[in-house]
Amino acid sequence: MQLSLLSAEIQEFINSSLQANISKLALSKNPFPEVDWKEIINQIVSKNKSQHKLPTWFNTDNIYYPASISIEQTSSETTAKYKSELISGTSLIDLTGGFGVDDYYFSKQFEHVIHCEKNAVLSEMVQHNYGVLNVNNITCLAQNSTEVIEQSENAFDWIYIDPSRRSDVKGKVFLLKDCLPNVPENLSLYFSKSQSILIKTAPILDITAGCMELENIKSIHIVAIENEVKEILWLLEKGYDAEIEVNAVNIQKEKTDCTTFILGEHTPARFSLTQEFLYEPNAPLLKSGGVDYLCDALHITKLHPHSHLFTHSELVDFPGRRFSINEVIPFKKENLKKQLEGKKMNITTRNFPLTVEEIRKKYKIADGGTIYAFFTTNINNEKIVLICTKI
Repeated sequence: MQLSLLSAEIQEFINSSLQANISKLALSKNPFPEVDWKEIINQIVSKNKSQHKLPTWFNTDNIYYPASISIEQTSSETTAKYKSELISGTSLIDLTGGFGVDDYYFSKQFEHVIHCEKNAVLSEMVQHNYGVLNVNNITCLAQNSTEVIEQSENAFDWIYIDPSRRSDVKGKVFLLKDCLPNVPENLSLYFSKSQSILIKTAPILDITAGCMELENIKSIHIVAIENEVKEILWLLEKGYDAEIEVNAVNIQKEKTDCTTFILGEHTPARFSLTQEFLYEPNAPLLKSGGVDYLCDALHITKLHPHSHLFTHSELVDFPGRRFSINEVIPFKKENLKKQLEGKKMNITTRNFPLTVEEIRKKYKIADGGTIYAFFTTNINNEKIVLICTKI
């Protein structure tokens, strides 16, 4: 960690270069030859990436930034705040500290937080930043967290873990046993030090696979920002062996949608042909696998078991997008060219043999505009196109 990067002159240069062309800047002469030019460039890039994701850091003077990939991988302030409000107590230990955004928010809910990060440079950087941010109830340990847990004589109210996928694991399948730390392998150790564990995983983790690998799951939170799933949270309680609550959360500027149901509770879907309104569930609900729950909860019907689109004769409050159906077009060659060719539309496919790109190319449909076209399959297994207006 080069403390000279925090000099007033260099900090001023970094702030004045945030809008610069980084490629050109990197090739220019270093105005501060006593400091590594790559490090200065990295500070500019990483601070830029923090502007919207980490506004508290971005708007605070003398923050020291890690490599930009660390900014990309860290929790946003929005998701960190959400998870911190799920738990509280006297003590929490974070086994995978990273850039420390989660712990910054945990420190508002706990008397004492321990931040474990085996990368000594990153640990020092985080400790410096906490000082700048006036946080004084977090202890930073540049040690292997498993060793810290094993050697600790203290119990903790909560253990927090954000396991990262090992670089030597190939393929697309995401399993917790392929991450560091190996949570399934170490669960008994963790439960010997705490009654409560919070685990953050990437959206790629399948809910069913996670349930098979973990024990004592009390609740699952699938968290999205503006309809993009960012993380899955698993709350574990020692000895818990009852129903698992699933929360599909979509945090938006105007409001936060949260749909809650019990995992595995069978709620049979009801089906019908299209009615006046179309409903598209938000991303966390689709990820949860619990969309059929909406039929009973909102008294609406599905178009098809695999389409995951809903319809109703009335407009209802819905966790997702709502549309007024203007026209239902059978997907037949003689109809489509005349009705679709050359138009400007927002296209979505659900349970349909063609991709959006194939449809655009085939019918020369431009992207955008106010018309929304859903290419899907109805309960009679007929391919249809729904021409809609967004509500």
